[in-house]
Amino acid sequence: MSGDVQLPDAEAVPDYAAMGRLDGRGVLVAGAGAGIGRQTAHALAAVGARVGCIDLTEELAAGVAAEVGGAALVGDITDEAELTRILASAREQVGPVNGIVDIVGGARFVNIMDSTLADWEQSQHINLRHALLLARLGSRLMADDGGGSLVYISSYDGMSGSAHHAFYGMAKAALLSLVRSAAVEQGELGVRVNAISPGIVWTPRMGGVIGDDYPHWAGLGPLGRTALPSDVAAAALFLVSDLSAYVTGQNLLLDGGVDVVSPYPIGDLYRKANAAAR
Repeated sequence: MSGDVQLPDAEAVPDYAAMGRLDGRGVLVAGAGAGIGRQTAHALAAVGARVGCIDLTEELAAGVAAEVGGAALVGDITDEAELTRILASAREQVGPVNGIVDIVGGARFVNIMDSTLADWEQSQHINLRHALLLARLGSRLMADDGGGSLVYISSYDGMSGSAHHAFYGMAKAALLSLVRSAAVEQGELGVRVNAISPGIVWTPRMGGVIGDDYPHWAGLGPLGRTALPSDVAAAALFLVSDLSAYVTGQNLLLDGGVDVVSPYPIGDLYRKANAAAR
C-alpha cells in the first residue's frame, strides 16, 4: 500500500458458526463422570462431537456416556499402561481424536509446617502425572489424527498463594508451565495446548464445603456469583473448537473478575467521603 490508497479487505469471511461446531470429531473428556467433566461432555456433544467419557468409576463413565451418546472409557489415566489402553480404545469407539479435555485433579488441605513428603507426592501424582502422560501420549494420538486441541483444567491456586493449598498450587503452577512448553513443542504437529484456571466452582463437593457461606464467596467478584461447572465447560468448548484456532500456550483465568477487585475497601472510603461532604 502506498500513499492514501486503501486496498479492499481481501480476506474471505469465514463461517463463524461452523467454526464453533465439532461435527465428526472425537473428543475425550478425562474425569467426565461428574461436575465439570459431565458438563463438558454435554457441551461438546451439543455441537456434534463424538465424546469419549473417561472416568475411574465405570458407573459414572457409563452414565454420562449414555446421556451424551458417547463412549464409556474406564481406567486410571495416571498409569501409563492404562492410559495407552484407553487411548487405543477411544480411537476404536469414537474414531479420530482431535480434542482432549483433562479435568482430573484434586486438593487436600494441609499446612506446610505440618506436611509430609507423602502429602507432596500425592499432590504431584493426582495433579501432574496424567497431565504429562496426556501431553506425550494424547498429543501424539491427535497429531497422528491430523491435529487437535489439548485443554487442561488448572486452578486459580496455580497463580496465587492460598493457605493450606501449597502443594496443590505448586502442582497447578507446574501444569501451567507444562502447557507453555508443550504448546511450543507441539505447534508444528498441529496440536494446540491451553489451560483454564477457575476460581471457586459451585460443584457438589464445593457446595458441601462452603455451605451457608455462599453469599460471602459469591460477593468476592463483580458478577456476584461463583462459577458453575457449565461456565468451565463453555470455556473448554471454545478452546477445543476452531474459534480458538490461533490460541495456544495460554491460560484462561475464569474467576468472574475476582482478580481485578482491589483488596482495599475503596468503596467504603468513597461512601464515607460522600457522607462527610453532605
